[in-house]
Amino acid sequence: MGILMRHFFISLFASVIGFFVAMFLLFIFFAMLVGAAIGSAAKKDEVAGDAIVLTLDLRKPMLDHSGGASLFGDKPLSVVSTVRALHRAKDDKKIKGLFIRANGWGMSPAKAEELRTAIIDFKSSGKFVIAHAQGFEGTSLPAYMSVAAADEIWLQSTTSFSLAGMRGEVQFLGGVFEKLDAKPQFIQFHEYKNAANTYTEKTMTPAHRESMTGLLQSLMDSNVSNIAADRGLSENAFLSFLQNAPHSAEQAKELGYVDKLGHYVDAQQYAKKKAGKDAAFQSVADYGVGFNTGPLIAFVGGQGAVVLGSSEDGSNPFSNNLSMGSDTLSKAIIKASKNDKVKAIILRIDSPGGSATASDQIWDAVVKAKAAGKPVVVSMGQYAASGGYYVAAPADKIVAMPTTITGSIGVLAGLVNIKDTTAKIGFNVEAVNIGGEFSAAYSAFEPWSDSNREAFRGSMEDIYNDFTSKVAEGRGMTIEQVREIAKGRVWTGVQAKEIGLVDELGGFMKALEIAKELAEIDADTEVNIRKFPRELTDMEKLEQMFNVTAEATASLQELQALTNSAEFQAFMRAKALMNERGQAQLKADLPKFE
Repeated sequence: MGILMRHFFISLFASVIGFFVAMFLLFIFFAMLVGAAIGSAAKKDEVAGDAIVLTLDLRKPMLDHSGGASLFGDKPLSVVSTVRALHRAKDDKKIKGLFIRANGWGMSPAKAEELRTAIIDFKSSGKFVIAHAQGFEGTSLPAYMSVAAADEIWLQSTTSFSLAGMRGEVQFLGGVFEKLDAKPQFIQFHEYKNAANTYTEKTMTPAHRESMTGLLQSLMDSNVSNIAADRGLSENAFLSFLQNAPHSAEQAKELGYVDKLGHYVDAQQYAKKKAGKDAAFQSVADYGVGFNTGPLIAFVGGQGAVVLGSSEDGSNPFSNNLSMGSDTLSKAIIKASKNDKVKAIILRIDSPGGSATASDQIWDAVVKAKAAGKPVVVSMGQYAASGGYYVAAPADKIVAMPTTITGSIGVLAGLVNIKDTTAKIGFNVEAVNIGGEFSAAYSAFEPWSDSNREAFRGSMEDIYNDFTSKVAEGRGMTIEQVREIAKGRVWTGVQAKEIGLVDELGGFMKALEIAKELAEIDADTEVNIRKFPRELTDMEKLEQMFNVTAEATASLQELQALTNSAEFQAFMRAKALMNERGQAQLKADLPKFE
């Protein structure tokens, strides 16, 4: 009876909480609708007139591509939407220029480079670009590279200019696990598939150091070349400048890296005055990409880890998770391929990889789209590595930025055995096996036997052979050629083009140009770029949010009890170290730039 009463009160409590949460969210929803309407009217009044200066704040988090506005009406800033908006604005006579708030700390190289390309394209029609930074405090180059092509760069005089070079750091847990008597058990194909090294090693292996050095040097070369060209400096002079970092704002101005010293408000008023009398500001996000007409090009985007199931696209106001869901992308690609109006498909990838099974599901959809007669062009963002490259391999054309990080053609899987670790605190797990010996292969509490290790290695080798065969088929290479470069090593876009993994260098607009060419659409013809899958309506987003809230509330008490248990705590520690509990991973170990 006590248990029944407990469950009754839990259910009653969950229902009451769920009701109030739902009412609160409903109130917020309608308040946001009213606010959005008022804000929209205010924005229209703000930009009325014949002189507009677009604004772009690079200090804000920026997605690779937007999943659409959230339920509360805000539009996430994204690379693709920004590039498209600036391309549209280039020929808009009302748009006089662009005012940028620079990111003073860090950006991913490919993201910065694609924005730089868009700025140069925007300037080609004679419009001005002014950038203001409250210091370039970060030591890496991409954040500065993103605005180096501006007509004028302003810097707040009390700040520093700290550009010094490119640096990548890797954490190693091998020594920690040794002290804890934890036993990392991983299989990797091959020596450059370095993600497992975090768990198994205490320091970089020669192959790991070689790969990281080559990657950073290629990124450095691209950044130095772009910045020197944009600022009218020699590369040797710039490299010498970096050796003597950091510099004061005054030194940076004296040496030609910034044009003026001053505060944000001064630079803003300068840009407004430059645009002409009665000029107004409008954000790039609010300006938008326009409503295109003409032949239909499908846009399918995936960002984040490749996972089974549905994607998370950043449009959920209560979660900033991003994932490239195999169900979401495969359905979208197949749906676009069956649409008679779709002339070509652009698949945008921004992913370090992930599940081998999920990657294969998306790969199959790309193959089916090509079989249906739809040209497929892949546009790579900051990353398209491992599983991210797997799904790109069968495309008609692959386009990457010079600083995109791609490749990592390999596979790894494993786990960390913590039986001896938990024994130190008296926690023990014993099992009864019924059936084959391999039933213990994914246990964090039993070391691999020799036969299980060999069986596990065999399954990984099958995935590796499948991966490399599909790359060879998709890229028109022999299996020997692929195996030579498919040892898990990551490459920049420049390097990948040299070895045949990429066809062209460029961003989204380059991919669009190629898609039009493959679809036999005239280069000057305006096209309608439609997102697949379509964005959810506000009511669908609200329904989705209520369902999630109700489910979460109903399980709140049980969840708290579960997470406080010793068993759950031990499981979570093991899972964090096992990387998907031994499942095959097509994932790259990538440096972080932001």
